[in-house]
Amino acid sequence: MQVPTMAELMASGEQPEILFWVGCAGSFDQRAQKITRAFAHILTTVGVKFAILGKEEMCTGDPVRRAGNEFMFQMMAYQNIQLLNNYGIKKIVTTCPHCFNTLKNEYPELGGQYDVVHHATYLQELIDTGKIKIKDGGAFKGKKITFHDSCYLGRANQIYEAPRKVLEALDAELVEMKRCRSNGLCCGAGGAQMFKEEEKGVTRVNWERTEEAIETGASIIAAACPFCNTMMTDGIKTKEKEDSMQVLDIAELIAKEL
Repeated sequence: MQVPTMAELMASGEQPEILFWVGCAGSFDQRAQKITRAFAHILTTVGVKFAILGKEEMCTGDPVRRAGNEFMFQMMAYQNIQLLNNYGIKKIVTTCPHCFNTLKNEYPELGGQYDVVHHATYLQELIDTGKIKIKDGGAFKGKKITFHDSCYLGRANQIYEAPRKVLEALDAELVEMKRCRSNGLCCGAGGAQMFKEEEKGVTRVNWERTEEAIETGASIIAAACPFCNTMMTDGIKTKEKEDSMQVLDIAELIAKEL
């Protein structure tokens, strides 16, 4: 894929409409790389002028701050803010709710003021303005899809409607889990839990959440977070439902319909 970096655009005197913040998962995790490609494919197809930071992009510092290393977080944040400000970045779109929350709510007090949008909201805008046109009777017509609310998208930032509006555009049947929206259950990876050993308990959070998804009878679990995607996919494997269910990011679902 020919995705321009900020350095390349600046060298030719151009400025993108948006900076696509890829994030650590979207850069290095094999599964999440597919989400990154899907979103980049959508942006390219609808003609949005965008760029990424490429090798200049560092982790936002979300996991280290959640794990309690404030000093490390501030070091990472300052480096990112310096870079973004040097490039004159105004608008950032990211496919990761953790990056979204940190850039939007935690960078301003350190001098990073940007218009930060999660890809669920951005995809909804593209659909509403008619830039993304989805044909009737696509690949997901009549299929049951359940949406898993990411903690940092839902409870932390009150974004519940945007991802559902995106899914409604697919002509599929949206079925809700018994715990959804503001009452949603975490996938088990947030707050740096992804990177630490589990504690004693009777079950794993992602197994319980996967059971709730299975109960809906949906064939697709839609997610809008790379961590949630990993945890729910692991849950499906544990429950041996790989033949009848799959976990897909909303960007992957839309990209398939373009």
